[in-house]
Amino acid sequence: MPTIEDVRTAAAGLHGRIHRTPMVESSALDELFGGRLTLKAELFQKTGSFKVRGLLNKTLKLTAEERERGVITVSAGNAAGALAWAARDAGVPATVVMAKTAVPAKIAAARAYGAQVELVEGDLMGAYESIRDERKLTGVHPFDDLDVIAGHGSLTLELLDDRPDVDTVLVPVGGGGLISGVALALKLIRPSIRVIGIEPENADVVSRSLEAGSPQKLPTAKSVADGLAAPVCGTHNYAIIAQYVDQLVRVSEDAIIEATRLVISRTKLALEPAAAAPFAALLEGKVELGTLTASVVSGGNLDVAKLAL
Repeated sequence: MPTIEDVRTAAAGLHGRIHRTPMVESSALDELFGGRLTLKAELFQKTGSFKVRGLLNKTLKLTAEERERGVITVSAGNAAGALAWAARDAGVPATVVMAKTAVPAKIAAARAYGAQVELVEGDLMGAYESIRDERKLTGVHPFDDLDVIAGHGSLTLELLDDRPDVDTVLVPVGGGGLISGVALALKLIRPSIRVIGIEPENADVVSRSLEAGSPQKLPTAKSVADGLAAPVCGTHNYAIIAQYVDQLVRVSEDAIIEATRLVISRTKLALEPAAAAPFAALLEGKVELGTLTASVVSGGNLDVAKLAL
């Protein structure tokens, strides 16, 4: 499990390579939800999501031999773009495995950053492992990796520096990469902060894992919040979430869509549905605000068609 020094080392390595994303306030959202909210706007991060924090940190830690072989990951889209960008920055060949049904803009972004994109049907993880082994590429797991987790934790250091009075943090949950990095760093620095994860009802592998007492795998995971539709909970992620996350809640697809429209309308932030999951939990009354609640706006790679009814 990473230490707080691992997180600080990751942050130092990322400094100057990625953006320090802003905190955004909205009096309209404060009034609507009856409390003080601050938004960590990771949609303004390089490649449009938080993913670049962990995947660049991982890329920077590769050995010369691993770089020479080239890297590969599997992704619904944001991790693909992040690894493609990070690999290009480091001069490393990159391959990304994505579903044929992935958001076209996310496929195009990965290609634009220079990655070789393999579009597959069916078992994405199986295809990833097969291509990785056949081509002898260096596998980079999109969330179940200690260096990736430490990189994501760098977000926490910025958040606490900018809003030291925060007492509750809301985090979207897919396979567990973001929340494990954020929760670990938060609890190691200030254990009193409440950490709440939010995931779609249709892709609730982390909730099911906690209920079962071990990492689980779903036969299918599909959500309008495609960035949260991970079919598996990472082993490392599970251990950290079980230890450090205070609450995990599920939200409906309708609430995610409504929340996405709401936040775009009130803040003018073009966030993707995955980033709106915490606001869906607020709309459904499943989360209580603290004195100052921070919500991680995890990404802005929006497929506008998904907001149509």
